[in-house]
Amino acid sequence: MLEDKILEDYKIAMKQKDTLKASILNYLRSEMNYYAIEKKKDKLEDQDIIAVIKKQVKSHQDSIEQFEKGNRADLAEKEKKELEILKSYLPQELSEAELKNIVEEVINSFPDATIKDMGKIMKEIMVKTAGRADGKLVSELVRQRINKDSE
Repeated sequence: MLEDKILEDYKIAMKQKDTLKASILNYLRSEMNYYAIEKKKDKLEDQDIIAVIKKQVKSHQDSIEQFEKGNRADLAEKEKKELEILKSYLPQELSEAELKNIVEEVINSFPDATIKDMGKIMKEIMVKTAGRADGKLVSELVRQRINKDSE
């Protein structure tokens, strides 16, 4: 279970005095607890934990972007290291080719798909990819494909 792995890695990081990893895993565990309380759950499922991690990943990506704009390479570098630690707990992402195949398959099941159908299409694709694809990239691919059909 993912929660157990994170706890075990946290303990190892503490013993090895890996402050960066221990710090980010401690924060992640805290966010998982908040999520469990918010959802009124005693034990989180792996997909819940993945949702928490993805939220943290997005936050770190935004921070990296802001630090780079502000010429703070030192802080951006720290965020990148933390981001790598977080990403190591996510399932392997689908390649763009695999993603395009899924997008193609789902859009083909919607004859005469227009931009108005995007919500339904996105929902179905996100179910099929099960957290192994970036929503932003999926959205981009769906838009490109729908716009290509309407030309």
